[in-house]
Parts: sequence; C-alpha cells; structure tokens
Amino acid sequence: MKKIMAVFATTPEAIKLCPLLDILLSKKEFEVKVCFSGHQIKEVQQVLDIYMIEPDYVLSMDERDKDLYDTTIAILEEIKSVLKSEEPDLVLVQGDSTSSFATSLACFYLDIPLGHIEAGLRTYNIHSPYPEEYNRQAVSISARYNFVPTRKAKVNLIKEGRDPSSIYITGNTAVDVLRKTIRSDYTHPYLEWANTSRLIILTSTCRGEMKNTLKNVVNAIKRVVDDEPEVKVIFPLHIDTDERGAVEEEIGSNDKILLVPPLPVNDFHNFLNKSYFILTDSEGIQVEAPSLGKPVLVMKENTERPEGVAAGNLKVIGTNEEDIVRHCKWLLNEPALYNKMSKSLNPYGDGYASDRIADIILTGRRWEWNERSSSRLDFTR
Repeated sequence: MKKIMAVFATTPEAIKLCPLLDILLSKKEFEVKVCFSGHQIKEVQQVLDIYMIEPDYVLSMDERDKDLYDTTIAILEEIKSVLKSEEPDLVLVQGDSTSSFATSLACFYLDIPLGHIEAGLRTYNIHSPYPEEYNRQAVSISARYNFVPTRKAKVNLIKEGRDPSSIYITGNTAVDVLRKTIRSDYTHPYLEWANTSRLIILTSTCRGEMKNTLKNVVNAIKRVVDDEPEVKVIFPLHIDTDERGAVEEEIGSNDKILLVPPLPVNDFHNFLNKSYFILTDSEGIQVEAPSLGKPVLVMKENTERPEGVAAGNLKVIGTNEEDIVRHCKWLLNEPALYNKMSKSLNPYGDGYASDRIADIILTGRRWEWNERSSSRLDFTR
C-alpha cells in the first residue's frame, strides 16, 4: 500500500486536488493523508464538502503574519514534524502557491518524492506573476512526477532540462471538478434576475495590473450595458476588498449590473455555465470556461494559458476601457466570432485528468493525453 499525502493552502489548490483525492481515497492500494497549510480553512471547506474530504492535519497558521517570509518559515516549521511522522511514499502539491513551494523544499530536505499537479506553466518573468512564477519553477526542480496539463507545459519543462521520463501529460484537474458541480437544472435567484438577458460574468482578482485599472473595467461594462439592452452583468467581489466601495460608487444605481458576494464553487461553476461570455483576469476561469463552451475575454496584458488563445477560446484584451467595450460588443453583435470562440476545441482537459494521475502513481503507466481531441463537456444531466 502506498501512502500519499496532499498538502494545500488555498481554494484553487483544493479545487484541483480534491477530484484526485476522491479517486485515491476510493482505492484500497492507497493510504491517503490530507494536510491543510493555509490561514483560513473556512475558505476551502466548501470545496472539501463537495467531496466529503476531511483534513488529517491542519497546520497552525491562523495566528501567523501573512508576509511571504513568515508564511514560508511557518510552513517549513509545521510540515517537518508531519512529514517525519507519516513518512509518505509521495507528497502531492498543486500549482504555484507559497505552500507548494515550501512543502517541496521540505520534501527535498527529507528526501521524500514529490508530485507536482499542473506543472510546467510559465511566463518566464520571475516577477509576474509574483511570487507564483518563482514558486512553480522551484517546485519543478525537485519533483519526481510532473503532471502537466498540456503539451506546451511539457515543452517548457524539457527546455529547462527536466527529465522527460518525469513528465506526464494528463489534462487539467480543474476540468474534472466540473463533472461534479455542473447541473443542467441548476437555478438561483441571481440567475432569475438575469433570466431573459444575455449574461456576462465579470470577475476580478483585484491584484497586479487589475488593481490599478478596476475603474476602467467598471466604466467599460457600464457603457456596454447602456448600449446593449439585452445584456446584464453579475460581478462577484469580496466584501472586504479595498476596492469594493469605489466599485459600488461607480456602479451607482445601474440596475443591469449586480454586485454580489463571492459565490461558493458549486454556484460559481453553474453561473459560468449559464453565462453568455466571461470577462475576467482569473487564470483558473480561463481553464474552466472552454469546457463549458463559453468565450473568455482576458483582462490582462498576457496570459499563462496560451493554449486557450491558440485554440480560440480566449482573447487577451488588456484593461483599457475602449478595448474592453469594443471586444464585448464584438462578441455580442458578431455571431460568427461568438460561434468560433464558443465551439473551439477545449485544450485543457476531458474531465479525467485525476483518473490518469491516480493510474500513473499506481502503475507507472505512461500517459500522453491528446488535447487536440477534446471538446466541451456534456452536462446534460
């Protein structure tokens, strides 16, 4: 029996790890331990509840300063005793969080094999995104298993000198979650408000370039709904976000833009599925939306998801007000453009990446998932 430990700290990590943990927990060949290494477990509990997963370990992080120095030191200190006590055969981390970086360093020091989920994403600008680009490059150095979502990610790792035998193209586990959350009969009061409209889902991480240009985005979307009578916008935004007050003031009494609190994962995925298109700076949504057949306008100057741009699912438009207005109107008024984006091949997964990863860990079988053969998922259930 192989002992597997998964370590994660954030909601995006939980979303991408839980489908895999669900499979591993169902197999008698594995003993699975789950370790939460973040500041607020309540934020990820909604994801864990979907899969009925309970952490075996919750590191004492709540009272720590969230400074990157303190977070890294705290995880290294806390995870050491857990790893030495459990002596796992393999530790799994996901993506590019500081938790993943610190855990990979601890595994390296203790000579514990590491598996990296969603490996190989790169901008090759060490400061953008910060600190994620550094974290994911560092994790790849010591990973025994690099589970990459696409062929492009594999090429990145080979260029960096990673051992090709350590790299497995599996698809993205973020797509797997949609098989669990999407329902064809889903309803919600917010969606009833937008029932007869073409719905745009607007999201913002309020980080980096977006933090300084959020006013441009709000002004642009106000112009779009004023000019397009059949369009409404739902904008989930954290209540405690510094920019929320300014956003509320900019939106004013506009009754076609609905500012709502962050939505639970189950709800949010179904909102995406009911939308006409999505306006976002989120890297995660750029992976999820193509599986739903939803065009995505990316409000960034570049993206870590070039496969979606190449396939035609995503269009990078920046944060300039005029550019946002123009591209929104193109999608709303040019059926050929909309159809091309919504019906493009899905380059990120077929919903079975977690099955492949579990099989690789168990048997060592080589996988070369072909992203060119994938399309949107069927959620008619």
